[in-house]
Amino acid sequence: MKAHARLVAEAAGGRTVLRELTSMAPLTLVPRRGSGAAARVHLVNSATAPLGGDELVLDVVVGPGADLRLSGVAATLALPGPAAAASTSSVRVEVGPGGSLEYRPEPTVVTARARHTAELVATLDETARFRTREVLVLGRAGEAPGRLTTSQRVTSGGRPVLDQTLTVGDPALDASAAVLAGHRVLATELLVGDEVAQPSSGDWWAVTPLPVAGFLITALAPDAVTAEELLGRGRCHRSSAFGAASQALTWAVTGE
Repeated sequence: MKAHARLVAEAAGGRTVLRELTSMAPLTLVPRRGSGAAARVHLVNSATAPLGGDELVLDVVVGPGADLRLSGVAATLALPGPAAAASTSSVRVEVGPGGSLEYRPEPTVVTARARHTAELVATLDETARFRTREVLVLGRAGEAPGRLTTSQRVTSGGRPVLDQTLTVGDPALDASAAVLAGHRVLATELLVGDEVAQPSSGDWWAVTPLPVAGFLITALAPDAVTAEELLGRGRCHRSSAFGAASQALTWAVTGE
């Protein structure tokens, strides 16, 4: 299956409007009514995906001064396909001057025998704000995972901000302290366009400053709930240093 969905948000009359909303199963975009100037959209998997052999592409364009919040509604299951075919998913983001995008997909579960490659490419204006979270779960309960390669490439004002690639699903490497140290869940949270952060860390979480304003939080955990708690610790620790802990806690609990 090949699918290409596209979402374009623009500022108009003090609000953000959706100029283009093109869905293609299994990538279904559902606008959500809400108060405030931001536009809100849910990303729904309207069919079982990704299966081996699938090629999924999502384009998100946020115009100057627009504010968009895009969120998933259910976990993604990467499943095996016929003849051990691999699947791919690509999210391509553009955010213009003064624009803001929060992209919050639900966790991705890499099931047994799956072979999946996921990439996020974000091109941001130097005055744009971008926030996203990725939670990777290695297998369902009691199941050995398949193979997943995930990459994130982000630029701000033409300047590289983040370029990282990780492959999981090899038992020896996953057990290594240099990769997952035997943990089943890897979670990251990226924010570009906020105050300059200071490096900090705790048990199985770390905050890494970016070359521009912003930070990357990384957490390892035995389950997705614990991973979210560790991300929250990173947010609170980083935000409290700048006197904004309450704002971080609000986002952690409500996603607003």
